[in-house]
Amino acid sequence: MSEKYSRPAQPPPTYNQPGGEQSPFNEPYYPQQGVNSSDYHQQQQPDYDPESQFPPEKIVGSGKPDNGETFDDSFKVKNKLNDWPFTILFIATVAGFIVVAGIVLSAWASNYSTSGSGIYDSGASFTLNTNTVVLFAFVIVISLVLAVLMLCFARIAPKRFIQVGIVLNVVLGLASSIYYLAVGYYSAGIVFLVFTLISAYCYWSMRGRIPFSATVLTIVIDVMKRNPSTLVTSLVGIIVSGAFAALFSATVVATYMKWTPSDENGNCSFNEGSTSCSRSKVIGILVFVFFAGYYITEVIGNVIHVTISGVYGSWYYLSRSDQGMPRFPALGAFKRAMTWSFGSICFGSLIVALLQLLKTVIQILKNDALQNGDGWQAAILCCADCILGLIEWAVRYFNHYAYSFVALYGESYMKSARATWDLFRAKGLDALVNDCLIGAGLSFFALFVSYLSALFSYLYLRYTAPGYNSDGSFYAPVVAFTFVIALQIVNIASSVIRSGTATFFVCLARDPEVFQISYPDEFSRIFADYPQVMNKVAARR
Repeated sequence: MSEKYSRPAQPPPTYNQPGGEQSPFNEPYYPQQGVNSSDYHQQQQPDYDPESQFPPEKIVGSGKPDNGETFDDSFKVKNKLNDWPFTILFIATVAGFIVVAGIVLSAWASNYSTSGSGIYDSGASFTLNTNTVVLFAFVIVISLVLAVLMLCFARIAPKRFIQVGIVLNVVLGLASSIYYLAVGYYSAGIVFLVFTLISAYCYWSMRGRIPFSATVLTIVIDVMKRNPSTLVTSLVGIIVSGAFAALFSATVVATYMKWTPSDENGNCSFNEGSTSCSRSKVIGILVFVFFAGYYITEVIGNVIHVTISGVYGSWYYLSRSDQGMPRFPALGAFKRAMTWSFGSICFGSLIVALLQLLKTVIQILKNDALQNGDGWQAAILCCADCILGLIEWAVRYFNHYAYSFVALYGESYMKSARATWDLFRAKGLDALVNDCLIGAGLSFFALFVSYLSALFSYLYLRYTAPGYNSDGSFYAPVVAFTFVIALQIVNIASSVIRSGTATFFVCLARDPEVFQISYPDEFSRIFADYPQVMNKVAARR
């Protein structure tokens, strides 16, 4: 395969690093017309753009360091707390969640005899009880086990990972929708059928891009194997996210038990016809609990993402350099994520959390409309739910690349977002980013686990038959909630691959010549599948 380029009239200026140390990538690169891809890596390398928004000294450091260089020495940034007001907002949200969790869990413990200690021994039938907590515990364990198996599969057979993920998602989604329709659970059956059809269409339309995605995934997995700190970081993320999911689930159930108005509720104090419990209080507190839960979960996931991105950035720019990889890159990247870049992480996470909260509110209103027989209102809310889901996906997808810029360059969220927009605008919707099906494959596996968890929760409620679900009114919210729990856990577990892929794309789009000179064989394979890789993106000032 060959690609034609035009030689510029004037060579670009070379870049010398500060301190008199010449950059190893200072030779201008002029690909000749008719260059064969197998010989492409033997050409001279292009120079950095000195007018770039993020100059090289912020990437590879200045001067030639000694053998004890740390992550902060290699990736120098301005020691500035970016977007710090959002750090304060997040801390306040965590404090509020802890207060609410302490109140409702204490009330649950004080009425332990009523709520029960297992699946069948609960005396409370007016709302969610211990039966539901056991269900959520099962869902968390199932999600964690399947997430670990997913990572093992991706590490052992990366080339099969994408295809199997897509096929399993389509098959299981179709089987789930058929089952729900057969048992008369039409709302879930239709939603699952729509997702399945979309997945099948994506697979069919993008099947020709799988070879390029498999090549990139193989590179990402190889880096993961050579840097065990990425797996350790992911494992810590799985444990932390699983523990918080358990606390979040217990808090949601305990909130129902604390303030749901009922004569059976021992937590309600009655005084001259008035009660301390009310439906409006339950709704208001649950809105905050869900917002805090979504917000904290997003921040946990994005801290893990930024940490892993720092490791992959170190590998991309420094693994074949004279100075080599910095010491403890994961620890250094985590330190930066929790200090200078934490406000930026909280900023972007807030946007997604608000969209998730709004989506949850719409789903609750939709379920109420279905129960009340208001078909038109339910249909309108269903459309709004789908539209909001697409917006949430787009924002989450955009944020993922923006956080790679945050990890590499230590800039604020808005500056990183502008750089990400430049990247997408230059490469186009059908170019480098969307040519890779790795993210789609991971999403399919996450949906696969979420489908299993949702189906398990439905069967659990159906066959344990808790008293609070005697009329079937809790099928929809519990199934939807378990779906979200499983999705969040798997997404955090798969961040080791997602983060590596996003960081690799950002680095490859900004500085393809670094990868070409460092890993010529891998570069030639990428060039064979994607010759436009040398169309370098330069960010705006």
